[in-house]
Amino acid sequence: MSTQNRTAPSRNAVAQALDSFFQISARGSTLGREVRGGLVTFFAMAYILVVNPAILGNAVPDDGSITPQGIAAGTALVAGAVTILMGAVANYPLALAAGLGLNAVVAFTLVLGSGLSYGEAMGVIAWEGLLILLLVLTGFREAVFRAVPAALKTAITVGLGLFVSLIGLVNAGIVRTGATPVQFGVSGSLDGWPALVFVFGLFLMIVLYVRGVKGAVLISIVSATVLAVLVQAIAHLDRISESNPTGWGQTVPELKGSPVAVPVFDTLGKVDMLGGFGKLGAVSVVLLVFSLMLADFFDTMGTMVAVGAEGGLLDQDGNPPRTRQILVIDSLAAVAGGLGGVSSNTSYVESASGVAEGARTGLASVVTGVLFLLSTFLAPLVELVPTEAASTALVFVGFLMMTQVTDIDWKSPEVAIPSFMTIALMPFGYSVSVGIGVGFVTHSLVQLATGRARRVHPLLWVVSALFVVYFLIGPIQRLLGVA
Repeated sequence: MSTQNRTAPSRNAVAQALDSFFQISARGSTLGREVRGGLVTFFAMAYILVVNPAILGNAVPDDGSITPQGIAAGTALVAGAVTILMGAVANYPLALAAGLGLNAVVAFTLVLGSGLSYGEAMGVIAWEGLLILLLVLTGFREAVFRAVPAALKTAITVGLGLFVSLIGLVNAGIVRTGATPVQFGVSGSLDGWPALVFVFGLFLMIVLYVRGVKGAVLISIVSATVLAVLVQAIAHLDRISESNPTGWGQTVPELKGSPVAVPVFDTLGKVDMLGGFGKLGAVSVVLLVFSLMLADFFDTMGTMVAVGAEGGLLDQDGNPPRTRQILVIDSLAAVAGGLGGVSSNTSYVESASGVAEGARTGLASVVTGVLFLLSTFLAPLVELVPTEAASTALVFVGFLMMTQVTDIDWKSPEVAIPSFMTIALMPFGYSVSVGIGVGFVTHSLVQLATGRARRVHPLLWVVSALFVVYFLIGPIQRLLGVA
């Protein structure tokens, strides 16, 4: 028997094993779609390898014990490990990494604002993850999730679509702040080569999608990256700044030196679990943990619903399969982020870009996770993909998620008003948890005002009350003298 004949059955056996374990065929997918979906999700999320060091770098010790390269390597390592765990255990096309917003809380609230050391701040993050894990294991987190009305779950998905689109447009420099709260481009017009790269990538994606081309998202990201590299080789642009408004965003698409770099994991274990209590006091730390917990708690809920809705993976009540496993792993990811010194890891709504490419199972997450692990060595290649190219997928995913808005009964005020508030506050408040919280509080208030308070699940009353506390956390801290 030839080598080729012996190899073919072996490959078939591996493919069959993967299909059986991940239920690929059962979910209407293929091995190729899962791999492509995992690639697209990775490229849509890879910016965190650059952004996380940029944000956490504001909080590192002055002694040089933690470096931006170390934060990037640690970010990739933790993201890779927990994303693979999500794929293998929960079999869900959901990827995780250090959460944007949560890392800003670490840098600007916990360290620069409250005076905690880098390690003490990571200790607060670890405590937050442990608390969420406890809520999952006791069934409380899943019970809250199942208590949310179907219309609000749909509104969360739609709001997330708008939020993700806004993130993509802001990251690409297409939407900016200016004389008005937000404006189009530079002084109301598109200007600069990076904007051209984004426009090229987005409209290529649209054309390929409407023509039914498989791999439209990935082809467009790669094509836009190639264009960006060519532009940079000719124009030699710098990063965007006040004096250079037409520069590249978070990454410059050029390769300097070797594409391979040996990772240095200098953030691992840089955590102090008890130092914060001694420095700030128990009450202050509890309030900080509570604030982080609510943001993380509901961000994940919204994300897993949005990703499941995009892939048609939700049941008739709007719940994804293996909800408990998804929530447990997400909670462990928060703990891992704290212990790894890279901030709380959470589920990324950018996973929806991989689902849009065809991913339906955890194999896509495994692919994404492996790429994160490889990126600890290939950071120069990861940084080659500019934000302007990767952000096209986020904007396009927003369209896909927006299509579900017709599932909401807009003729019923008691359904439509809370749904609208949820959808509006996510992008305008630039926070998933704010949108969800306002939606919950509005839903409870509307039901109370119409004499239907009994229709509100008791858990939603509890959560709505907690969100009121969350929205007033600043005045409460000042009242208690712990601000």
